Amino acid sequence: MKDSKLAFIGLGLIGGSIARGIKRSNPKATIMAYMRTRSRLEQAREDGIVDVILSGVGEELRQCDLIFLCTPVEHNASYLSQIGPFLKPGALITDVGSTKTDIHRHVTRLGLESVFVGGHPMAGSEKTGYEHSSDHLLENAYYIITPTAKSTREQTDRLVAVARSIGSIPIVLDYEQHDRITAAISHLPHIVASSLVNLVRDSDSGDSMMKRLAAGGFKDITRIASSSPEMWEQICMTNSQNLSHILKQYIDSLTCVARQLEANDSQAIYRLFETSRDYRDTFAQKAKGAIDPDYSFTVDIADEVGAISTISVILAAGGISIKNIGINHNREHGEGALRISFYQKEAMDKAWTRLKKYHYELIM
Repeated sequence: MKDSKLAFIGLGLIGGSIARGIKRSNPKATIMAYMRTRSRLEQAREDGIVDVILSGVGEELRQCDLIFLCTPVEHNASYLSQIGPFLKPGALITDVGSTKTDIHRHVTRLGLESVFVGGHPMAGSEKTGYEHSSDHLLENAYYIITPTAKSTREQTDRLVAVARSIGSIPIVLDYEQHDRITAAISHLPHIVASSLVNLVRDSDSGDSMMKRLAAGGFKDITRIASSSPEMWEQICMTNSQNLSHILKQYIDSLTCVARQLEANDSQAIYRLFETSRDYRDTFAQKAKGAIDPDYSFTVDIADEVGAISTISVILAAGGISIKNIGINHNREHGEGALRISFYQKEAMDKAWTRLKKYHYELIM
């Protein structure tokens, strides 16, 4: 990574984690930062992450090679116009928003296409703020990079280098393709999960028996409904067209299933489960067959030599058998870097207790 002077407008969970990762890989890098909460910037300076605390967008940005926009999605666009006059020749702006078309349109409108390359680190947590950032949050996580029509190969490569320097896996995509993909695999599932939870709430009996008996599959597919309403409202509104399109397709598919049920079309229902099973099995590359119960949790660990071996030894010493262990590359919903699966719930519970004893941060 050649860029040595960087600025962060916003230093929350993602911005803070990127800054920490950069400092870890390049301690000599100079990091400037601005956010409204001064106390967190002071803490970041005490931590050795921030070298210069900015009082706002101004002349000091002329020193920077790379400027990160890490504020909430609806604020990033307003900062774009403020930053423009303070860019030195060769400087580059990027962002970390989970939707890209909206910010790219603002970039085009402001005539900043030649100095902007978008970014989306696909990791997160239910916790927010700089105080919860870490230098390994983005390790082995996908980092999507979205050039503009005027971005050069050299500019894109600079963002690729940043992603690699913090241990992420860079993937370069067209920003419109990015939003179509995330509408289907990330944004729609949140709407489905939240709508399903509300359906059960509205359909439940006075004694709340549905809620009482909800477990297994219902809890698995609705877990993400516990995410931040504010954040997901912003995401949906900045990707509304793609999301509306895929949602209508999903509604049509559900309507088709309803018709098949009304017609007692058992073959069609069988094909529904068969085709979805076969495609879903390719995600995890597991053998075909009935869906096994998911006895697993994730662990937040740094990508260090021996980290996985240490966990394996701890569990083995407790007589606990592991079914599978692997790295999570998409961790937008707060999962840890490592997912461990077990054959029985008892083994999972025992492993949870044992790893907690060794002060690992675990996420169910």
